[in-house]
Amino acid sequence: MPISTTARTQRAWCLYDWANSAFATSVVAAILPPFFASMASKSMPAHEATALWGYASAAALAVTAVLSPIVGAIADQTGARKRLLGGCVALGALGTLALALPFAGNWVLVLVAFGVAFIAFATGNVLYDSLLPSVATPQEMNSVSSRGFAWGYLGGGLLLAVHVALILFPTKFGLKDVGEATRIAFASVAAWWLAFSIPLFRDVPEPPREGAPTPLPQLAGAVFRQLRATLAHIRARRDLLRFLIAFWLYSDGIGTIIKMATIYGAELGFSRAHLIGSLLMVQLLAAPASLAFGWLAKPLGAKRAVVLGLAGYVCITLYAFFLQHAWQFWVLAGMVALFQGGTQALSRSMFASLVPRAQVGEMFGFYSVSEKLAGVVGPIMFGIVTQMTGGGRMATLTLLPLFIGGAWLLTTVDLARGAREASEA
Repeated sequence: MPISTTARTQRAWCLYDWANSAFATSVVAAILPPFFASMASKSMPAHEATALWGYASAAALAVTAVLSPIVGAIADQTGARKRLLGGCVALGALGTLALALPFAGNWVLVLVAFGVAFIAFATGNVLYDSLLPSVATPQEMNSVSSRGFAWGYLGGGLLLAVHVALILFPTKFGLKDVGEATRIAFASVAAWWLAFSIPLFRDVPEPPREGAPTPLPQLAGAVFRQLRATLAHIRARRDLLRFLIAFWLYSDGIGTIIKMATIYGAELGFSRAHLIGSLLMVQLLAAPASLAFGWLAKPLGAKRAVVLGLAGYVCITLYAFFLQHAWQFWVLAGMVALFQGGTQALSRSMFASLVPRAQVGEMFGFYSVSEKLAGVVGPIMFGIVTQMTGGGRMATLTLLPLFIGGAWLLTTVDLARGAREASEA
């Protein structure tokens, strides 16, 4: 049962989306990819830099995919979910701060710092997402999850707006050049992430664990026994298994678009102002769109609302193939804003309704594995096709079967039956 569903607790939980979305928006999506492309393209062709970024993103996601269920199981066994999340926040902020160091053109060090920060960010999200059933009733989860994504878009967008101003007009702020402005942007993300995480640690209680915490000497064995039991549980629950596979497919497409959009735009010759500015627009539009999906789930149901969003992503993928001009990139960004947050928020709440409360940490670890393995496959496919064809245009079409297949499989999931099985487990 939820331990606290007060407005203060839910607000504190949502504020973590506000806090860490600055990393997802400014670092992962907007600033670092073109920054890396500019640095790496001095020693390699532009399309090779695009492929290298895809491979680096895939490597970071692969590590996270291995860690996520283990960290989730440790959280379940020890009842230390918030302490583990605190460690992820600290490590992620340090990795982000390291990006602010002057690397003198050494793109390898940039990738290492990014990898550390991203692994901490993604692993922390497993622990954060697993707190959702503790702050919202089953009837509230769609709206609270959507509200968290909306706050994340607003927070990430607000800080990104500051970064856009710094990067486009560095001398007006007393900065030497774009490079100095970019380093300050990275440092500010680290500070933002730390500061706005405080309400969660202060106001969201640690979910109670059934039974006494597992002693440290026995922890490793208990964790891996729980992992085996959870895998057997997933295989035995057909709706949970189908949902995870469906999510794996369509999350692959969504994640690849997030990670590869700006570097694809840079390859096409669009300026940094267009790339970052359009992503700022995404943040501003995606916040109300996320809330709208939460409301849409009431008459349509969460499943139908997500399928509608995936149909929108099919249109987005086809449009990306024909990109020629910067204004078209803005149109593409607007289309993404309409569907991105809503599909992710409702996916999170649907999954939360399908998992037993006693295994919520580890189950969200497997949810993260599904998402992160998708994030491994998508960028690798994008990178391979980019290298084979000498550009990213044909690579965009690799996303179509992911959205179509994921939407079809999602329609076969019976959410009501899955929720009953979870409550009886």
